[in-house]
Parts: sequence; C-alpha cells; structure tokens
Amino acid sequence: MGLSHEWFVGAAKSFGLFYLIALSIGITVYAFWPSLGKRFDKAAKSILDDEDGPAQGTETEDAPCR
Repeated sequence: MGLSHEWFVGAAKSFGLFYLIALSIGITVYAFWPSLGKRFDKAAKSILDDEDGPAQGTETEDAPCR
C-alpha cells in the first residue's frame, strides 16, 4: 500500500481542522479564565485613564505633513 496524494491531503486537512479547534478552545478558555478578569478590565479602562481633554498638538495646523 503506497501513500497517495489524496491520503496526504486528507491528513493535512484533518490536522488543520483539529489544530484550529484546539486553538480556538484554548483562546476561549484563556479569555474567560477567572483570575485574568482583573487584567482585562484594567486594560479596557487604561485607555480612558490618560485622557484629560482633547488632544493638544505641538505643531500648528499649517505645518506640512512629514
């Protein structure tokens, strides 16, 4: 029995399918892990902590773009 092209294609597709399923399950478990909730909340709110008002540029509006 020789290994044909169809066998390699089927094996590659099966491996890819199971790899992507395992990867998506791993990412989902990581995202919903209870001890990481504080880290995600801090990251979500940290972008809002630095803003005091509208952005103030140091260059004038008439300056050429670089």
